[in-house]
Amino acid sequence: MKKKQHKILIVDDEQNIIWVLKKGLEKKSYLVHTAFSGEEALEQLTTNQYLMMFSDIFMREMNGLKLLEQARKISPDLKVVMMTAQDTMNNTIEAMRLEAYDYITKPFNFDEIYRLVDKAKNAQLVAPPDSNLSGKQQEAGSQVASNASAIIGKSKRMQEIFKIIGKSASSGLSVLITGESGTGKEMVASTLHQYSQRKDQPFICINCAAISRELLESELFGHERGAFTGAIETKTGKFQQADGGTLFLDEIGDMELPLQAKILRVLQNNEFYLVGGKNPINVNVRIIAATNQNLEDMMSLKRFREDLYHRLNVIHIDMPPLRERLEDVPLLANHFINQYSNTFARGKVYLSPDVERILKGYHWSGNIRELENIIKRALMLALSGPILPEHLPPHLQEDVNTNDVHQWDDRLNQLLQDFLLNQNKDGTIYETLIQKVEKHLFEILLSKYSGKQVATAKVLGINRNTLKRKIDSMRISPKSHKSNNS
Repeated sequence: MKKKQHKILIVDDEQNIIWVLKKGLEKKSYLVHTAFSGEEALEQLTTNQYLMMFSDIFMREMNGLKLLEQARKISPDLKVVMMTAQDTMNNTIEAMRLEAYDYITKPFNFDEIYRLVDKAKNAQLVAPPDSNLSGKQQEAGSQVASNASAIIGKSKRMQEIFKIIGKSASSGLSVLITGESGTGKEMVASTLHQYSQRKDQPFICINCAAISRELLESELFGHERGAFTGAIETKTGKFQQADGGTLFLDEIGDMELPLQAKILRVLQNNEFYLVGGKNPINVNVRIIAATNQNLEDMMSLKRFREDLYHRLNVIHIDMPPLRERLEDVPLLANHFINQYSNTFARGKVYLSPDVERILKGYHWSGNIRELENIIKRALMLALSGPILPEHLPPHLQEDVNTNDVHQWDDRLNQLLQDFLLNQNKDGTIYETLIQKVEKHLFEILLSKYSGKQVATAKVLGINRNTLKRKIDSMRISPKSHKSNNS
């Protein structure tokens, strides 16, 4: 029996991109069709049945997101992968909200391309044969507010978070956001609201740690007149204010157990009582909660209700600390420069190379909030022109000079994560990684000691014969490392 040849459609207005992707997929025996515009792609979709479509976002006339929306109406089961060299938050979230299969950045990795195609083939094997899903559900609320909170980041971790936001924003499900203080949890909550069908309704925030436990219940649920001393009039609480919209409960780990039980009741029954009230009040509110604490540890200590945790943790977003995504630091710094220049500076201000290097090497215990304050200070001192090292707080420069171990660990951690992302060979990762590290180490030391094997072996703590054997196996030429003056 002849094996089925899957059809794949590539859409891009750049001929070289189409050529490279077409050749790569044809190597795997896929039947590849191409289109140089969104309009041409829609024509092909009406006459052909494709397993997948790879589409660029930024195209003339019809962009990729509009094509995605139209393609859904023609072929609801089509797996659409969006491609772009400009991986902004809005693009990623909007693509996933429109039910893109995935989102990749240029230049792309063919291992990732093949993985996505294999995944699509496997999904086709288990999908219902007569799926009758309609793309019309995308029409409602398709216009997303253009001024949504800007979450800055091009790192792998942040791109994955953008995808989760895009997929879950319109679901109405409860979301739990975890992460250290200053990592941008409130911004994620705001973005979830902006991309949801509740975007035209209230977005209400309350910091559960900033209000005394005696007053927090009243702030959340409101109170009747005379309910307690000082209650001189009936007050509307945050739940009522957020009716139809989203309520963001920041630092929910600081909430006392009795109040947790009342929050659980709202989640279960969509109703609550005013403090001192006798009649239930019904609300339609989406709950997004955030905490910098480990709620699982708190549950084991009986300080957080397990049933509430599971109600909140339907969708989980874990915000990485800034030190784990140092490649995003210049992007964030430039964002804050643009945001605050008019307030604190007198002319165009920009990062000097030395400052960019310092910022990327800092440990960032205070995360994004610390970076924001440092940029404000630097703008005030620089006024115009480059931000120089002397415009930074002394402790930051000292940390860079004295905290090399932390910097090295962070860089090594990031390099290992990047290496593992591109490794698909089971059982060989350890051997491959050790060989790569060993080879680079030996070459660096041989260069340092001008190709002298005795000195290199002494520093490594191995005998010369072992070093020579390893050099031969790795095909390193010690002669190439000898000094011209020796």
